[in-house]
Amino acid sequence: MNSGQKATLGAGCFWKTEDAFRRLPGVLATSVGYMGGHFPNPSYLDVLSRITGHAEVAQIAYNPQEISYEALLAVFWSIHDPTQLNRQGPDRGEQYRSIIFYHTPEQKLIATASKRQLQLSGKFQQDIVTLIEPAGDYYLADQSHQQYLEKKQARSVEDFQKKISRQDRGIM
Repeated sequence: MNSGQKATLGAGCFWKTEDAFRRLPGVLATSVGYMGGHFPNPSYLDVLSRITGHAEVAQIAYNPQEISYEALLAVFWSIHDPTQLNRQGPDRGEQYRSIIFYHTPEQKLIATASKRQLQLSGKFQQDIVTLIEPAGDYYLADQSHQQYLEKKQARSVEDFQKKISRQDRGIM
C-alpha cells in the first residue's frame, strides 16, 4: 500500500466499501482484507464460515493534506447503516459488522467524536452500533477480491459493447 496515513473501515461487504473510497481525491490506494479476529491468515471462505472473528474491511491509504480523516469518516457513515448489528442489507454475520479500526490515538478521538456527533444528530432513530477498536493484524484478501466492483463493471461494459456490436452486425 502506498505511503501516507491509513484508515481501516468495515461497513458490510468490503467490495462496496472499497469502491466508495477508490476515486476520492487524496486517496492514494485501497485494498480489501480482514481484521479484528483471532484466526491468522484467513481465506475468504474461512471468514464467510464465521469461525475467524474477522470483519471484512477496506484499508485506505490517504494523503491528509488532500483529504482528512474526518472526510473519510463522513463517507463511511454515508455508505452503510451503522445501526445494523452484524449485517448490512442482505449480508449477515459478524464479518459484516460496522467497525472503525484506528491506527493512532488521534484517529480514535476523531472516530469517537464523529460517532457521538452522528448519534446526537437524530439522523438515526436507533443507536449506532459501530465499534471503534485499535487496528491489529491486517490480512489482505486474495487478488480476485481487490477492486472487485471496478473489474466487474469493466467486464459488464465490455460484454455490453460486444452484444451491441453483434446486434449491429445482425448476429445474435
